Amino acid sequence: MIQVYPAASRHSFDHGWLRGSHSFSFGEYFDENNTAFGPMRVCNDDTIAPGKGFGAHPHSDMEILSIVLEGQLRHEDSLGNVMVTSFGEVQRMSAGTGVVHTEHNPSETEEVTLLQLWFAPERRGLEPSYEATRFDTNGLYGQLLPVASQDAVPGSVAKLHQDMTVYLSKLKAGESITFQQAAGRRVFVFVIDGELEVHRAAGTAETLQTRDSARIVDEPVLKLSADAGVDETFFMLIDLP
Repeated sequence: MIQVYPAASRHSFDHGWLRGSHSFSFGEYFDENNTAFGPMRVCNDDTIAPGKGFGAHPHSDMEILSIVLEGQLRHEDSLGNVMVTSFGEVQRMSAGTGVVHTEHNPSETEEVTLLQLWFAPERRGLEPSYEATRFDTNGLYGQLLPVASQDAVPGSVAKLHQDMTVYLSKLKAGESITFQQAAGRRVFVFVIDGELEVHRAAGTAETLQTRDSARIVDEPVLKLSADAGVDETFFMLIDLP
């Protein structure tokens, strides 16, 4: 089953310093029928104005992944970590027993746009930790590039404390790749830019446009194709229990 969530169906807001859309219940937005997809709790699509950001605030027992799409994001936390990341880098914070952090846009002239993802960890009470990893942006083309997973490659893929993998990919017009979904698992697809066709093994397909998402179960083979009329399609695929 492929359930499509159009971009317009998300909860969107504009606070001036912060614009964004929530794919799941978050903050002031609550829908009892849209609180999670497996261990996935949050997919926030945020744009932060120059010089603005989130003040010090706590988290616990959550895996938090930040993927910068444009601009820069500065992170500082109670563990002593200070890092500025941009496109081609991923931040992972395991809040565990508790951590306090701030996030803001260090630029005085440019916005920062990012995806922030939250996942329930494999168990509660983990030791808090943080890392920032870099991936080869050229490696996005024509394949699913893992940027975070439980079986992480040290120094190149962020290590998540959950049985899952986050992939990014860019496909040229008309290009296709295939993903095999193991029995009993879920797939979340989010189109960052472009247009993507998600084909079932039965031959039917769903079309996702920019910022659309899909939640997929019981589809053992997925063919992912970029629309022939769009130069490039950029998307995220998450394999999770």
